[in-house]
Amino acid sequence: MTQVAVPPTTAAEPEPVPEGHVRLTIDGVSVIAPKGELVIRTAERLGTAIPRFCDHPLLDPVGACRQCLVEVEMGGRKMPKPQAACTQTVADGMVVNTQLTSAVAEKAQRSNLEFLLLNHPLDCPICDKGGECPLQNQTMANGSNVSRLREPKRVFTKPIPISTEILLDRERCVLCQRCTRFSDQIAGDKFIDLLERGSAQQIGINSAEPFQSYFSGNTIQICPVGALTSAAYRFRARPFDLVSTKTVCEHCAGGCALRTDHRAGATLRRLARIDMDVNEEWNCDKGRFAFEYVRQPDRITRPLVRDENGELQPVSWTEAMTVAARGLLQARDNGGVGVLAGGRLTLTDAYAYAKFARVALRTNDIDFRARVHTAEEARFLGARVAGTAPARGGVTFTELESAPAVLLVALEPEEESGILFLRLRKAARKKGVPVFSVAPLASRGLQKMAGTLIAAGPGDEVGVLTGLAGDTLAEGGPDAEQRNRLGALLRTPGAVVLVGERACEAPGLLTAVAALVDVTGARLAWVPRRAGERGALDAGALGTLLPGGRPVADPAARAEVEAAWGVSVPATPGRDTAGILAGVAMPLPAEDEPAVDAEPEGPRGLAGLLIGGVEVNDLPDPAAALAAIAGAGFVVSLELRESAVTALADVVFPVAAAVEKSGAYLNWEGRLRPFDAALPDVGTLDEGRILDTLGVEMDVDLYTQTPAAAAGELSRLGVWSGPRPALAGDQADHAMINSAGAGARYRLASWRMNLDGGRAMDGEPHLAGTAKPDVVRISPAAALDLGVRDGDLLAVRGPASSITLPVAVTPMVDDVVWLPAMVEGMPTGGRLGAAVGARVHSDPVATVEEGVAL
Repeated sequence: MTQVAVPPTTAAEPEPVPEGHVRLTIDGVSVIAPKGELVIRTAERLGTAIPRFCDHPLLDPVGACRQCLVEVEMGGRKMPKPQAACTQTVADGMVVNTQLTSAVAEKAQRSNLEFLLLNHPLDCPICDKGGECPLQNQTMANGSNVSRLREPKRVFTKPIPISTEILLDRERCVLCQRCTRFSDQIAGDKFIDLLERGSAQQIGINSAEPFQSYFSGNTIQICPVGALTSAAYRFRARPFDLVSTKTVCEHCAGGCALRTDHRAGATLRRLARIDMDVNEEWNCDKGRFAFEYVRQPDRITRPLVRDENGELQPVSWTEAMTVAARGLLQARDNGGVGVLAGGRLTLTDAYAYAKFARVALRTNDIDFRARVHTAEEARFLGARVAGTAPARGGVTFTELESAPAVLLVALEPEEESGILFLRLRKAARKKGVPVFSVAPLASRGLQKMAGTLIAAGPGDEVGVLTGLAGDTLAEGGPDAEQRNRLGALLRTPGAVVLVGERACEAPGLLTAVAALVDVTGARLAWVPRRAGERGALDAGALGTLLPGGRPVADPAARAEVEAAWGVSVPATPGRDTAGILAGVAMPLPAEDEPAVDAEPEGPRGLAGLLIGGVEVNDLPDPAAALAAIAGAGFVVSLELRESAVTALADVVFPVAAAVEKSGAYLNWEGRLRPFDAALPDVGTLDEGRILDTLGVEMDVDLYTQTPAAAAGELSRLGVWSGPRPALAGDQADHAMINSAGAGARYRLASWRMNLDGGRAMDGEPHLAGTAKPDVVRISPAAALDLGVRDGDLLAVRGPASSITLPVAVTPMVDDVVWLPAMVEGMPTGGRLGAAVGARVHSDPVATVEEGVAL
């Protein structure tokens, strides 16, 4: 038998330490960690959980609670006392012993628990944190079962409201400072802080300045005890009574991951779910608290059909389908039906509307934009936005943190996309990313991002962007140096331009944005306000685009869709929302006019409307929109709650709320954000299934009866990969609303506020109480000219009416007056009869009372 020599066994060579890393030992295990990493993070990667209260991976370390004490040895010598693992950084040769291997560390942690419980009330059965409290869990696992304290515990008046939404029980607080650090470091709203010193130290607020932040609810979620609670959820449930479902926020285009906790068919609370690519561990208060709108008394629960007396009556689904199909077929053959899909649909529901319009109604007259919109915007979206996604070169949240510069155009992130604001603030604070905004004033959000204002009144933005795209340096003016700096930064690889939906309000601005990114090479992203707009764009719920961003006017694009659907697709690009509403007022074909299969050469009157989830008050002129809807021959509404639209409809179908169905949104990145139904058994149907059933009644098959079926079709259709259509075109934009006439000296500027009284906030008065007060903003020079000061009432007058609000004197462009886009639930432009950029009058209220005509 052949002998085989076996080499002697030797100890394995230690793994080499990469540059910028160190080797240390934790509980006897050798580990390599990057320089500067905290010991508590290195231990986590090994699977060792060191107890803590103040530590949070997204907050700066502070070492306040002292619960994470460990033994540390350096150079063969132990440090004289245990160290806080949440502030101690790793070092080469360091030896760390946690509570698992060190009696000293274990005793230090157990003693610290006893110290924290000296004044902490043992009211776990009634505390909202009971059952999910880190202090409770650690005390039960490692704490003492007796207390040596014989003196009375410290007590406070409880609770105290630090805002209408957040309540504070001071005696429960362990002074971990998570809430104060979040407010200061993450949100930039330092309204809450430590007060007093020593044993009297406590969390509090300035009594003259309440905790008025759009992100205050995060302090409840990260509080490790029950010190901060929600006025809406307090004493309503215990964690072990709740069922949790992974959901996605339906309120804006951020696509934040949420956890919806529900019981007995009702949502009781929503929490931010961890998704480091999107919202990290945060969400805004609107996403956290605004869910009671689903359970309002005006919720529609049964189909409604208008009877011979003109009254809407509840009927069966079968009868409603029959009546709706008959009416839509008649309207389709007698002029056509326009489809207003709304901007809050899931991706698959928007696809169902897009397919229903082309297959069942044989029209491209569909638009998801229930807001100000233009043909220029439609061309821009088709050429620059549709089909983009993180996997296809789209801008992402994470990439903003490494951008050499971010330019905001017609976008106020704190008001219009809360999580985008938090990510931009983090990029500016942590990475030094410069943020610029082209706007008439520096908003509070821009100031919290340490951003730079490039001052431009409404309509002046085009000139600013054209100048940035040019080769000539700016000369003169207060911000010439900053413009030149921005121009250079935009030419640096990785620079980003974020453009908001308001850009369409300035004619030519989107064209200028496209030219700027073409010249500089900057990356571009479009950030709408509503959760469903980006998905509706890619799903084809726009008159000029088919699913996947395919242009309707392109024969090859139509052929691809026709092959997938098995039917022909109308070749004439459809009308937008304004055109559809205007079409209702146009004359219909004569009754004796023979029907033809060929498409009409010019615009024709519309005999019917299919409206899904459109809030009329979002439209520029609600009164005109309602008049158009009232004049339509046949109206079908798919709606959640009773509204001005359902009151005019001939058939109303109740639809499922976001919490009641599964689906997905596309966020502004183009990232798919799927979610599950938290309450699937409440008897409601999603729009895709309703339209699929309605299509069967009209003798067509949509195959959108489930979100999975619709998603399968969307996947097979893919994304349009052919040449992008040119941005230029001869399609005329809709005219802007008239200015106020001679003597109107001020240009109107405006944008929507985060909490502005929309119907999605109904049923949540605590949240409404944290909204920023409505004010009219003017410059110091304008205030001097008008003879007003902060707090004085100023009337802003347009051709239709006036709005009177308190003055807030703000550094801004002198000939601009700023108003919130929604005042008392009504759009500012519609009330004034003046669009952004139009000239309006501004008068002190005393002048108005003396008889100046409105």
